[in-house]
Amino acid sequence: MSKDLTTRSTAWAASFEEEPSQVMVPPPALTALKPFGWAKDNLFNSRLNTALTLACLAILWFAVPPVVSWALVNATWLGTPEQCRAAEGACWSIIAAKHRPIFFGTYPYEEQWRPLLACALFLVALGVSAVRACWRPWLVGVWVGCLGLMGALMWGGVFGLTYVANDRWGGLPITLMLSVFAIALAFPLSVVLALGRQSGLPAIRSLCVGFIELMRGVPLVSVLFMASVMFPLFLPEGVTVDKLLRALAGLTMFTAAYLAEAVRGGLQAIPRGQYEAADALGLSYWQKMLLIILPQALRIVIPPIVNQFISCFKDTSLVTIVGLYDLLTAANLATTDPEWRPFFGEVYVFVGLIFWGFCYSMSRYSQWLERESNRYNRR
Repeated sequence: MSKDLTTRSTAWAASFEEEPSQVMVPPPALTALKPFGWAKDNLFNSRLNTALTLACLAILWFAVPPVVSWALVNATWLGTPEQCRAAEGACWSIIAAKHRPIFFGTYPYEEQWRPLLACALFLVALGVSAVRACWRPWLVGVWVGCLGLMGALMWGGVFGLTYVANDRWGGLPITLMLSVFAIALAFPLSVVLALGRQSGLPAIRSLCVGFIELMRGVPLVSVLFMASVMFPLFLPEGVTVDKLLRALAGLTMFTAAYLAEAVRGGLQAIPRGQYEAADALGLSYWQKMLLIILPQALRIVIPPIVNQFISCFKDTSLVTIVGLYDLLTAANLATTDPEWRPFFGEVYVFVGLIFWGFCYSMSRYSQWLERESNRYNRR
C-alpha cells in the first residue's frame, strides 16, 4: 500500500512540473496571427466599427497621396519664383530665400548671428533643465549665466557689439522668451493664487477669486491691449515701461489665472486624511503645503498644467497687437515680397511645423514626467 501511495505522489508531482510548460508556451499559429487578431478585435469586431474603419481607410486613400505629391514629389526645393510657378507642387524655395526674416524678424541682417546664438543657448538651457539628474542648485547658476549672455547678445552695447533696441527684435527669439518667461513667472503665481482662493481669510480669498475670475473672463487680446495702451496712462509723467515687459506681464497674469484653477483642482483632490496627518505631525501651514500637499497635488494635475503651457506658447502669436514681431508675425512679413507672395501657404506650413515640434515635445515630456512621478506609487 505504501508503494502504491508513493507512485501516486510521484505522478501527482510530475503533473505539476509539466503543467507550467504547457501553459507558458503559446501556439505558433496564434503568435504569427497576433496583428490580424488585434485588428479583428479592435477594428472589425462589429458592423459599425468595420464601416468606420473602411471609411477612414478610404479618406486616407484619397487624401494622403495628393498631399504627398504636393509637398514632396512635385515640390520645388531650390529655385526661383518663376520655377515655382511652373511647378505643380509646393515651393519650399521660399523658406530658403526668406528664412532670415522668418526666424529673426527685423533684427539687423549683419548681426543675426547674435539671436541665432542666443536661441541656441536658450534651447541648451531648456534641454539641460529637462534632465532629472541636472535638478541641482548649480542649475540656477547655469540659467543666470545663460540669461546674462543672451541679454548681452540680443541688446549688445558690450564686448564691442552694436546696440540693438528690443523693438527691432522678432521671430523665434521673441516667441521663446515670452513663452518661457511667462510660464516660469506664472507657475509660482498660480500656486499662490490657488492657495489664496482656499484661504480662510476672507480678504485674501476675495482678492484671489476676483483676480482669477477677471483674467479668465476676458480674452487675452483685451489683456494685452490694456497692458499696452491703458497701463501707461496710469503711470506718472515721464515714467515708461518697455512694451516687451508689458506684453510679458499681460501674458503672465493671463496664464497664471488658468493655471491657478488647475492647481486648485489638484488641491481639492487630496484626501482630507493627508491634511489631518500633517497637522498631527505638528507641521506649520507652509511646511504642510510645501512638503505634503503640493507635491501630491501638482503630480495629479500635470496634464492640465502642461496643456496650459502649450496654450501659452501658442498665445505668443497675439503679441502682434502691441507691436512685437513674434515668429508668426515675422513669417507674415516675410511674404510681403511680391515675387514670393503667391507661396505664403508654404511659409505658414513651415511655421506650423515649428510650433507643432515645440508643443509635441512639451506633451511628450509631460508624459515622461507623469511616469517618473508615478514610479514609486503603490498599486
